[in-house]
Amino acid sequence: MPAYHYPDTLDEACTILASGEDAMVYGGGTAVQILVKQGVLFASDLVDIGRIPGLGEIERTSAGLRVGPLVTLRQMETSPLVREVAPLAAEVYGHVANPRVRNTASVGGNIAHGDYRLDPPTALLVLAATVELTSSRGKRSVPVREFFVDFQKTAVEPGEVITAIEIPRQPESAGAHFAKYSSLSANDWPAASAAALIVDGSRNRRQVRLGLGALSHIPLFTQFEVAADSPVEDVVSAAKEAATPLIDPIPDVRGGSEYKKRLGLVAVEEAVRFSWKEGHDGGRTPFWRRRR
Repeated sequence: MPAYHYPDTLDEACTILASGEDAMVYGGGTAVQILVKQGVLFASDLVDIGRIPGLGEIERTSAGLRVGPLVTLRQMETSPLVREVAPLAAEVYGHVANPRVRNTASVGGNIAHGDYRLDPPTALLVLAATVELTSSRGKRSVPVREFFVDFQKTAVEPGEVITAIEIPRQPESAGAHFAKYSSLSANDWPAASAAALIVDGSRNRRQVRLGLGALSHIPLFTQFEVAADSPVEDVVSAAKEAATPLIDPIPDVRGGSEYKKRLGLVAVEEAVRFSWKEGHDGGRTPFWRRRR
């Protein structure tokens, strides 16, 4: 069993992480507890950062939001500030598992887990979020689009701890939507998911951003531009064309590779259709007020 540590300061946590042979940060703990029970977690030390002040806050910044790693997924879902500044993020965090999990799991632990099926990265990718990493060597920022580097592997280096996720403000005129399809139950991992954000691009054009979940060994991102007056069918076709070469699903109990490919394109179509309509309607339709 790993040794547990309860530092009171960030400096203390970084020192323990730097000195441990195979030390790991412990936040909300939902994933860690499962891995320990399964006997597949081989950390020498678990560093619980729950006592460190300042890591559980959501703050407004000049660019958008600064979210501490100990903020729960439920807080992201329900926070009036998140709903105002980055409503797509609030929507996507509200789709994770069930309320019991969302009330326990943390924002930092969620992305640190690095699972390719995670919901939140789809929104963080299209919103161009960045992850702040801190160690005894100092701080650095990694764009979320560079954070997931391989199967269940992230850009977090030994000795580092996630100290914030910075999310830019979602443009007022943007259209946004998240589509998620699960095969076994509504609370299960998705078989396919997609987040779309459509913003103003270059002159008389619109930029379509797509974040894809559960459709490869890492969360995926792509973007392209279309004419602002394009018919929605043309935009959907362009989105599918952009997404198809990236999709390479891992077959499992939730479906085979071909099934997930088809379902992934269904998710892309839904996300883009709703986003395109919302963008042309002026954007910012609160997700909790939508009627399909």
